[in-house]
Amino acid sequence: MAYDHFGAPIKSTEVALAAFTDAVESVKSHPFSGTAFMKPATTLPAVRVASSSVRDPMLAATNLASQLSHEHLGCVLFFCSAEYDLGRLGSALEHSFQDVRVCGCTSAGEITPEGYGRGCITAIGFDRRYFAIDCALIRELDRFTLQDAQGVIDGLLSTCRDARLAPVKGNTFAITLLDGLSSREELVLATLNSALGTIPQFGGSAGDDERLANTHVFFDGQFHTGAATVLLVNTPLDFRVFSTHHMVERSEKLVVTDACAESRTVYELNAEPAADAYARAVGVDVDALDRKVFALRPMGVKIGGHYFVRSVQRVNPDKSLTFYCAVETGIVMTAMEPESLLDSVRTQIEAAERVVGPPLVTIGCDCFLRRLEAELTGEVEAVSEFLRHHKVIGFNTYGEQFDGMHINQTFTGVVIGQPDVRSGQD
Repeated sequence: MAYDHFGAPIKSTEVALAAFTDAVESVKSHPFSGTAFMKPATTLPAVRVASSSVRDPMLAATNLASQLSHEHLGCVLFFCSAEYDLGRLGSALEHSFQDVRVCGCTSAGEITPEGYGRGCITAIGFDRRYFAIDCALIRELDRFTLQDAQGVIDGLLSTCRDARLAPVKGNTFAITLLDGLSSREELVLATLNSALGTIPQFGGSAGDDERLANTHVFFDGQFHTGAATVLLVNTPLDFRVFSTHHMVERSEKLVVTDACAESRTVYELNAEPAADAYARAVGVDVDALDRKVFALRPMGVKIGGHYFVRSVQRVNPDKSLTFYCAVETGIVMTAMEPESLLDSVRTQIEAAERVVGPPLVTIGCDCFLRRLEAELTGEVEAVSEFLRHHKVIGFNTYGEQFDGMHINQTFTGVVIGQPDVRSGQD
């Protein structure tokens, strides 16, 4: 298994990159004594969660506000179906949550307090006595420089420090939400990661209910395309950032012999049309290649001894393949196949809970191809029950993000512990 034992409570990042074979770990210890920065506990929870399936934007926003609003609400993070009238929804959210920071994105499916949802909106409200959160918008993804990234992160850090909830080191993580059709995730994430330093980061690429047409992030009352949002979260509560997938390698190897890295399109694999080579490797006819095959038979790239999944987005008329993640000429791809959909993520989340205690909330970025696999294999109800039990709120993504990497077909997120479990306060 990926984990053998855990010691004292820590805040860390963790990733299981190929089922249970091994893991890469980066651990950050508490830099301050246990309760020095903890605010007094109250009868109000440190987070509230909500969802609404009402389609009218104003009614949906009002519904969320009735579930989330209280005098200490500091920030709302939401994920919504692209089926909403986004212009009206943006105005409604701004009206319903005045003087509260609201950030979010569109999705390819939602994770609600009841498990998987469709065509709805789900949200988390953070109590400012436990969470100092600030958010920034990145507009021009292809021109985002290290200097830009440093400016963004410095501004967000300033807000966190001013709140004086906890030292930044060891008590802060970043959430990134990017336009899922921008093809700029790798550039933006690598640049942000340099500016973040040791601060762990995770996130997801916005979806649009599998239309592959327009994906949006939300900032300052409006939905934006070709953009990204970055949230910096500072908290005295224990947390654990993680990423895992359930794919294992097969024997088939395919060399990318012709590709366009900018568009993530592979024209040739093993010096023949990409679709022909891929279809033969996964054991189907070219005409049978569809999203079901893509979900169950992705490719993987081995980096540093671990496999990172590269999922196919579509087959093009010229038999080239467009991917959801970075590809370039010369890389070697390995055919992958799934093991148990839930075992790897259960291992990660339960391991995190052994460290942070019973979860306050788990924010999850779950690839939409994992959800499709659950639908194909009849595991949707089991997955939904698992998500409910572990208090997961989040969305189905067009790609996941973890410590500067853009990855596919993973479950990536953060488990946040209860205020009183580790602090000893009543």
